[in-house]
Order: sequence, then C-alpha cells, then structure tokens
Amino acid sequence: MRKLFLIAATLAASLLAAGCATTGTSDAPVDLTGAEVASRVLDNGDKVDEYRVNGQLRMVRITPVRGPAYFLYDRDGDGTLDRNDAENLPQVYWKLFSW
Repeated sequence: MRKLFLIAATLAASLLAAGCATTGTSDAPVDLTGAEVASRVLDNGDKVDEYRVNGQLRMVRITPVRGPAYFLYDRDGDGTLDRNDAENLPQVYWKLFSW
C-alpha cells in the first residue's frame, strides 16, 4: 500500500513540474519582447490575436468559439509562418497545461 502511495505521489509531482514548464505567454518559442498585439474576430466568432515585433508577424493565436486556443509561429524570423515541409500545411501548436 505504501509503495502504491509513493508511486502516485511521484507521478503527481512530475505532472505538476511538467505543467509549470508550460505556463504564461513567455513560453512562446519566439521572442515577443515589445510585441504589438492586434485582435480581430472572424465571421464565425473565432478570435485572432496577431503578435508583431517591429512590424513583422511573429506569432498568431487563434481562439475558436469552441475548443482550445492554438498557435502559429514564425520561428526563423523570415516573415512567414512555419509550415510542414511534407504537405506545406501550417504547423499548429496547442498549449497542453495552463492554470
């Protein structure tokens, strides 16, 4: 019984540590220091936040009416959002833990 409790406590501690690593807006893989945020709402109700640094688009956050928000990044700073090389589709990222 004690061994089971120890395993559960270890698992809970590791999940908490993983969650702490993904909190806040500073988690973005791009530098958003001094970013200007422009927000708009699409016809379907989705909210789009564009983060621009020195006029260059660096990150987009899409918050759908239903479902979790997701992100598109420009990691290399070339002015275009990152794409999957195989199918030329945008690479979409979700935030897994937040509180």
